[in-house]
This record gives sequence, structure tokens and C-alpha cells, in this order.
Amino acid sequence: MLLKHFLFIFFMILSFGSAAQEFNGIATYKTDRKVDLKMSDDASDAVKEQLAAQLRKQFQKEYTLTFTANESLYKEVESLEKPQAASTGGINIVVRGNTDVLYRNISENLYLNATEIMDKPFLIRDTLQKPQWELQKETKNIGEYTCFKAISSREVTEQIFDSATDSLVEVKKNQITTAWYTLDIPVLHGPDNYWGLPGLILEVNDGDLTILCSRIVMNPEKGMDIERPKAGKEVSQAEYDVIRDKKSKEMMEQFQSSGRREKGKNVQIRIGG
Repeated sequence: MLLKHFLFIFFMILSFGSAAQEFNGIATYKTDRKVDLKMSDDASDAVKEQLAAQLRKQFQKEYTLTFTANESLYKEVESLEKPQAASTGGINIVVRGNTDVLYRNISENLYLNATEIMDKPFLIRDTLQKPQWELQKETKNIGEYTCFKAISSREVTEQIFDSATDSLVEVKKNQITTAWYTLDIPVLHGPDNYWGLPGLILEVNDGDLTILCSRIVMNPEKGMDIERPKAGKEVSQAEYDVIRDKKSKEMMEQFQSSGRREKGKNVQIRIGG
């Protein structure tokens, strides 16, 4: 059975170049993130649960992936609603929307990410970094599509803000990502930074973040517009990472010097990394 599965995928890859030319569409994804919230012991369980639920709701976003055989564009669906602060026990937390626009061109081995740091726009331009996937034999249905399982493992660094010490603590861990892709749509694309499988990725779970496809429109009648992002100071991914880490350190130093921490209001929030 396993041999039959891999032979099937092998022949699908052989015919990928010609078959993929006919596939283009718009996939809609919804995200959900597990929130690891730790507060001082004097906070009640009800307060902790309420704040965690409010934070989780802020992370529930909707994105679209517009794709052809070689190109894709992934961005958040704009919402008219203002983000509501997660608030309880005198603590207010607002999660800002993700304004990133991710563009990928496989034939040119090109990756563009229009993003920002403290309202300053940047355009990351770099070569594609394909995840190292291990194909599995498991299958399941997502909507009307039969999907195959793939996993990827990598070391990631998480930043945990601990208000008890007013500092960011870096923790390294091995992150295992599970993806489900369908051979019914033989393109190499997927949501966010996930791609490189022999079919469109419909679901991703890295242990903290879940991205699930809720709708696919193939060959839309109104056509599609995949426009490369252009705005922002152009930098490589490595250059951007240095700038981001520097700004994070500056923000933390400003917070520490402000003296805003109150006794009994300690909180840790981990956003998976």
C-alpha cells in the first residue's frame, strides 16, 4: 500500500509541469492560535481563562492565497472592525493585525514579503527556502478534497515576555509541522511560508498555529490579479532579522525604563515561533 502511494505521487510529479499550467485559483484560509498565558498566582482561573479566550479570538484571522502554476500571493482579508483589546483584571492587550503580503515566484526562485516594523515599511527580497518535507501515507478529506499528510521538523526560537523580570526570554525548541495537501490541485503553493509539496496545501498545524482552507475557487470568472509588492525599504531576510531583533530590544528597554509594571499584575504571553 505504501509503495503504491509513493508510486502514485512519483507519477504525479512527473506530469506536474504540464498539468499545473491549467490550475489557478483563490483559496481562503482561516487561522487559529493556541495561547499559552501565564499570570501571577493571585489571578483567578476565571480571569486567566477569560483573557486567554479573548486573545485567541484576536488571532482568528482570514487570508486569501491567489495562485497560478508559478506565482502566489498571500495576504490577510481586510476587516472593517477595529481590534478589541483583551482586557481583564486591569490588564489590556491588543494584537495588531498582520499586514504582511507574501509573494512567491517558483520559476524565478523569488520570495517577496512586504512587512513593517513599528509602522516603518520593509520589503524583504530573497531566494525561496523550501521546507524539508517527509511524505506520509496517511490521508483524510478536507471538504471535497482527498489530502495526503507531510511533516517537517526544524529548530525555532520563541520569545517569551515575562513581566516579573520585564524581559524577553528566548527559548529554543524543535517544532514539528504537519501539512495536508491535495493532488487534485497539483501546484506547489500553500499558505504563509508553507509550500513545496506536490499539491496545494489545505491545512497546516505547527503545534501552536493552525491554518485551514475554508474555500477554493478555481479559475475565477472575474480573473485574478497577482501583483508583486513594491512598497518599503528593500532588505534581505537576514538583514531584516537583525533590524527586527534590534527594535525588539529597544522596545523592551523603553518598557523597563518606564516603570509601568505593577505588583500582582505579572503576565507571560507566548506566541509560538
